[in-house]
Amino acid sequence: MTQTLPDQLAQALINCDQEPIRYPGSIQPHGFLLALDGGTVVQASENLETHVGMPAGAALGQRLTGVLGAAAGEALERELAAHAPRERPSYLGTVNAATGNRFDVLAHQYDALTILEFEAINRKGDADFRHLYPLVGDFLNKLNDADTAESMSDLAAREIRAVTGFGRVMVYRFDGEGHGHVIAESNDGTMPSYLGQRFPASDIPKQARELYALNRIRLISDANYTPAKLVPPVNPRTGQPNDLSFAALRSVSPVHLQYMRNMHTHASMSISLMVKGQLWGLISCHNEAACHIAFDKRTACEQLGQILALRIETREDADELQFRLEVRRLMVGMLAHLTQSSDFIDNMSSVFPELLRFARAGGVAVLVDDRVVCHGETPTVPHIRELVAWLDVHDQNDVFHTDRLPQLYPPAAAFQQCAAGLLAMPISRIHKHYLLWFRPEVVHTIDWAGRPDGKELGPQGQLHPRTSFATWRETIHGTSAPWHSGEIEMALEFRTALLGIALERAEQMAELAEELGRANKELEAFSYSVSHDLRAPLRHIVGFSDLLLESSGSEDVGKRQRFLTNIKESARLCGKLVDDLLSFSQMGRASLRPIRIDMRELVMNCIERMAPDLKGRSIEWNVGPLPLVQADPAFLQLAVYNLLSNAAKFTGQRESARIDISSEDNEHEHVFHIADNGVGFNMEYVHKLFGVFQRLHRMEDFQGTGIGLANVRRIIERHGGTVTARGEPDQGATFTFTIPKQLAV
Repeated sequence: MTQTLPDQLAQALINCDQEPIRYPGSIQPHGFLLALDGGTVVQASENLETHVGMPAGAALGQRLTGVLGAAAGEALERELAAHAPRERPSYLGTVNAATGNRFDVLAHQYDALTILEFEAINRKGDADFRHLYPLVGDFLNKLNDADTAESMSDLAAREIRAVTGFGRVMVYRFDGEGHGHVIAESNDGTMPSYLGQRFPASDIPKQARELYALNRIRLISDANYTPAKLVPPVNPRTGQPNDLSFAALRSVSPVHLQYMRNMHTHASMSISLMVKGQLWGLISCHNEAACHIAFDKRTACEQLGQILALRIETREDADELQFRLEVRRLMVGMLAHLTQSSDFIDNMSSVFPELLRFARAGGVAVLVDDRVVCHGETPTVPHIRELVAWLDVHDQNDVFHTDRLPQLYPPAAAFQQCAAGLLAMPISRIHKHYLLWFRPEVVHTIDWAGRPDGKELGPQGQLHPRTSFATWRETIHGTSAPWHSGEIEMALEFRTALLGIALERAEQMAELAEELGRANKELEAFSYSVSHDLRAPLRHIVGFSDLLLESSGSEDVGKRQRFLTNIKESARLCGKLVDDLLSFSQMGRASLRPIRIDMRELVMNCIERMAPDLKGRSIEWNVGPLPLVQADPAFLQLAVYNLLSNAAKFTGQRESARIDISSEDNEHEHVFHIADNGVGFNMEYVHKLFGVFQRLHRMEDFQGTGIGLANVRRIIERHGGTVTARGEPDQGATFTFTIPKQLAV
């Protein structure tokens, strides 16, 4: 099947992108090239004879003195020995060949060879770089008064045209699609103006752009030149074609030369503008007649280009920072309002005006499951639902953005007037929660320097450059103002902040659920206590009251006294249960007031308080060295008192009781141990030990309400510590608790 014209054009463009422009095998003839290997000429351009009177083949194997003459050859050899060439060309000096012709000599090391380039000049002396410093200084001073890329570029175009004498100097920047937009021009009136126009990306193939980024300046002195081939045609060291990426004399693509002729340009120079490591644009110089620019002037122009690129980068960074600060200020203001209500849509609705300013949008919509709330100019709710359904399927990124929604989502053509641009954020991947910004269509025109598809195919599908550069106007529909990179990044940050708020809410809910679960368990324990522990003394009160009533006529005073004593003890136990419950409930609400506490002094105070209740008992208290801690004194004393009284209680059946209080330190906390030789407990039930109203022994054997250890756990955990216990039946128990060295309250 015969390939169609569009297919042929596409293939030809691919071929153009693959053209080996770094390996042309030839140079421009306004100079000649010698390649050295160890000081010996191993390669020469075939126009050597034109410049120095020696055939290229005859120069192979000779030293520079044999090709250029003793004076010139020795001078260059001394320079090469003193200053080893690097990857980029450097100026070695100006020499007179034996024929009397003068040349500026450039040298660089590349592709395993030392490359010497000799550019023919009419100047009598060496290149003079002294004019470079005042030129750069003046240019910097002028740039201080320019505050936009356009105004700075205009200054650069005028300065470079003054240095070079070219008829037209343009500065154009590349857009996101690679098209070049002419933002500044200096023109002597002899050539057409392209200011404000665009050159299609296809004018500069991919490998040419890569070479522009690598080698910052390129000169074509005469578009009608006949290339001078290299002899031999391949690099003798590698056996491959020479890589002439950094050669000033490198021959250029025949397609580009024809492009220049079609443009009525016979000399050109390009200076790359690199901003943040990327090819931002070019300074493109054109002349109607052939024109050679010497190395010193090219160096001056290259320096001006680098300074311009640096100032553009600084200006863009400053503008970017200012833009981001303003967007961040809006974002912070919005986030402050988004915690007012537990309803997400209500929160977002309260900041709709700020959301529009945040994204410079015309409309905004929030979708949460089946609810959709809109503000500003937006598509209809059904259209929004269908759009979100499409996003769910076709986009899995954290933020989706486009300024050409109808091209990606054809149904958007129905509402492109209000939503040609879209910035969309999924707030949840599980549920259909979206925040969407819409930008309206911006109908605009582009003036092209010739039709952007104006390249033509010749015989056998060969690519020919376009022949027309007449202004061609294109009207663009279905696009919005582009989204700024700062807006995209701030949207991502905003999404993260929203997720943070949601996570915080979830954590609060989880904490509340945990607290409710704990409260439910405590409520169950309380119910059990009411039904068991509290009812037991109440039954005693009722029972002994009945007995007292029955014996009211009796003269047995001792019996009535015993009944009243039992009633009093039962009532006291009821009160103690209620007091302990109240204390436990308050423990979770009261604020900590930490101070520096001497733990040994606190322990001794607790032992002294317990002394009246322990009269007649033999207890050996062993209190080791204890540290100072940061804690709430009232709470911590209550915890320690409970643990010490617990130890005293469960050693009550011992003839000689022993209670040891000790401590140790690790990197982050103080660790305390309270050990006794009492009745101990079975570790199988240790999980019940710190629960409310949980007992491992019968109440008849050991009095108590079952709240003391629950209080201990709550106090220690409020301080950020932990409490554990180890025991063995009839072998005693050890309770261990920790207090952090850095208390977070």
